[in-house]
Amino acid sequence: MSFTPVTIAVALTSMVAATLFVIHDTARTFEDARHELSIVGHVLASELAGMTPEAATAALAASSQRFAGLARASLLTSPAVAGPTSQVVPVAPHGVLALETEQSRAWAGIGQRGAVAFAMAGLLALLTMRRRRDDMPDMVQRHNYRTLAAAIPMGVACWTKGGQLIVCNEQYRSRLDLTNLRTTYQEAVKRLTMGGYIKLVSEDDGNKVLELHREDGSCLLIDERPLGDGAIMTLISDVTEAKKTDTMLHAIRQEQRLLARRYHEEKLKAEAASRSKTNFLAHLSHDIRTPLNHIIGFAELMRHQTYGPLGDARYSDYVQSIKASGEHLLASFATILDLAELESGQKALRSDPVAIDELLDSVIQRFRAQASRAGIVFVLGEPSGAVVRGDRLGLSRMVANIVENALRFTPSGGRVTLNAYAARDGVVVEITDTGLGMSEERLASLSQPFALGDSTFTREGIGPGLGISIARAIAELSGGNLAIDSSPTLGTTVAISLPLAALDQVQAA
Repeated sequence: MSFTPVTIAVALTSMVAATLFVIHDTARTFEDARHELSIVGHVLASELAGMTPEAATAALAASSQRFAGLARASLLTSPAVAGPTSQVVPVAPHGVLALETEQSRAWAGIGQRGAVAFAMAGLLALLTMRRRRDDMPDMVQRHNYRTLAAAIPMGVACWTKGGQLIVCNEQYRSRLDLTNLRTTYQEAVKRLTMGGYIKLVSEDDGNKVLELHREDGSCLLIDERPLGDGAIMTLISDVTEAKKTDTMLHAIRQEQRLLARRYHEEKLKAEAASRSKTNFLAHLSHDIRTPLNHIIGFAELMRHQTYGPLGDARYSDYVQSIKASGEHLLASFATILDLAELESGQKALRSDPVAIDELLDSVIQRFRAQASRAGIVFVLGEPSGAVVRGDRLGLSRMVANIVENALRFTPSGGRVTLNAYAARDGVVVEITDTGLGMSEERLASLSQPFALGDSTFTREGIGPGLGISIARAIAELSGGNLAIDSSPTLGTTVAISLPLAALDQVQAA
């Protein structure tokens, strides 16, 4: 059992007070006895004056019971008892016994009163110690509250039902600039709201969350929670940076939604424009191809002089030019219509197993004579054995467009190579030439249809410049991709990646 300093101080004070009481009671008792003896001495002296010693002894024996409360020593030594002749008066034996009995009773009274005084002192010490033990849990609880509050990295304060402060940590005191721990809840709220306003965020089952916005731009989050018996706990945290971040994120999301809306609108507009373009090109191609067919047909009749001679020989050359120009225009409009249909998805492609080696061999056979006339070496690489799924005519047209461009822009003595490389998940077809090559600006313009390029690429019969665009559209519709790498004076390489057909599909074919 441990004793607190307060308990020890109360116990010592009580014992000292009891001891002083006993000493005072003893002194007072003997003082009263001496006073009574003095009175009795004077009475006896007046009564025994003039008596003989024998008569005095008899008188004392007769009155010994009446003076039993006097102390023996005081009575025997009192000068009032001695006569004029200074003789000592003897006391009877039964008088001495009576005096001794009264002395015992006096000491017993002093002892009883002293015992009562010490008992009261001990009782007071026990009551103090018990009260301190009763207060000990509250002190331990307060200490635990302070320890817990100091460990929390935000402002914490606990309040009683009446609004009195129980405990708070340093963060809370710094927020309110508190120096007095007796601050009430109302005073704390008033101090917090100075120079700002409070906004209620949520309130549910006694829990209340508030936001305190201050004039300096800072924002505090106040969370109030019930603790039972009407007590509440207040948590304060600085959420200024979090609010700034939330505001920034909200602005970014708003901007993203706006951009997404604009993108969707522009996409719809672009799709509508693409459909309009396709419809326009379809109608234009039909409207132009019909008269062009008539022009070509009539030019053919005139060239053969079906209904008689033309006369001048120069008319034959004119008619041939009219026929060639008409056929060129007809082919150009057909190419434009094909590209529009491919890009809009209106032109469906077949999905058949196609052997890449057979496809490349057919392209070699088709352009071998043209390459030989141009003095270009046209080479086919090693077989790949790959089989893809796609439209045979579309894939053939895709490779043919790239090969045609390579032969067109490769000077005599150059080389065009056609290779295929198979992998586990696809095949890559490469068309490489040692022609003029292209700069980065020219490569960037190839992504746009109808890009005819500069005078470097001006050749006879170049057409509308849609060969690469049509090849890219066919590759993408077949599930692949087309990439171009080129450098001026070094040549160009076009790589077309296509997915392989499944094994069961190849076996079924």
